[in-house]
Amino acid sequence: MPATSSKVTIAFCHGLWADGSCFNKVIPALQAEGHEVVSVQYGLDSYDEDLSIVKRTLDRVDGPVLLVGHSYGGAVITGAGMDERVVGLVYITAVAPDAGETVQGQLNQYPTEIFNHLEMEGNRVWLKSSGMEFLAGDLTEADQKLVWATQFAPDAELIGQQKLTIDQVAWRHKPSWYLLATDDRTVHPDLQRWVSARMGADLVETASSHVPMLSQPDVVFEVIRKAAAAVMKG
Repeated sequence: MPATSSKVTIAFCHGLWADGSCFNKVIPALQAEGHEVVSVQYGLDSYDEDLSIVKRTLDRVDGPVLLVGHSYGGAVITGAGMDERVVGLVYITAVAPDAGETVQGQLNQYPTEIFNHLEMEGNRVWLKSSGMEFLAGDLTEADQKLVWATQFAPDAELIGQQKLTIDQVAWRHKPSWYLLATDDRTVHPDLQRWVSARMGADLVETASSHVPMLSQPDVVFEVIRKAAAAVMKG
C-alpha cells in the first residue's frame, strides 16, 4: 500500500544467491515509519535486464526514491540510480563499480574464500552448503540452512557485465551512504572500505557477516532512516 505521507520511497535491490525477501526484517519498520517500500525482484540473468526491471519497478511507485543495494545490488543501484526520481543511494556490504569496472574485477582485487565453495549447474552458479559460514556466519544454523535452501543462483556471466560509462555512475552524482561489515567473508571489508571512501559515502561500520539485514536488521534500518531523513531535507 502506498505511503500516506510525503516521505521518500525506499526501493531495495538484492544480491547474489538471494531475492527481494532478504530484506523482510527491515521492511516492516520502514513501513511503520510511513515509507512506501518495494523490494525489486530481478532474475540475475543479465545486468542490463536487472537494471530494466528496477526502472520498471520505479514506474510503480511515488517519487522521490532512495535506492538500497546489498552486495551485487550495489552495482544495480549504481546503474539505476541516475533515474531522475532517485535522490540517494544506500550501499549495504556492497560493490560499487566505477566507469569501465565490473563486479568481478572488484572482487578479484580483494578475494575471499567463499568463491571456493561454488558449483555450476548449467549456466547457474550455486553456493554450496559449505559456503554458508562465509555468507552468513553470524546467523543460527537453522537460519543458515534456510538461506541456503532459498538461494537464487545467478547466471555465470553476470558479475562480469557491469561496464558503465562515466555518466551512468550514480554515486558520482547522488548522495551516498554505506554500511560496512567488518566480519564480512564474502565482500572483503577492505574492498568495502575502498569503494565507500572513493564515493565519499557517509560510512557506518558494524561487526556483522555479509548479511546484516538478516543478522542486524536494526542497524540496517537506522542507516536507511538516516539517509531518508537527509535526502528529504535536500
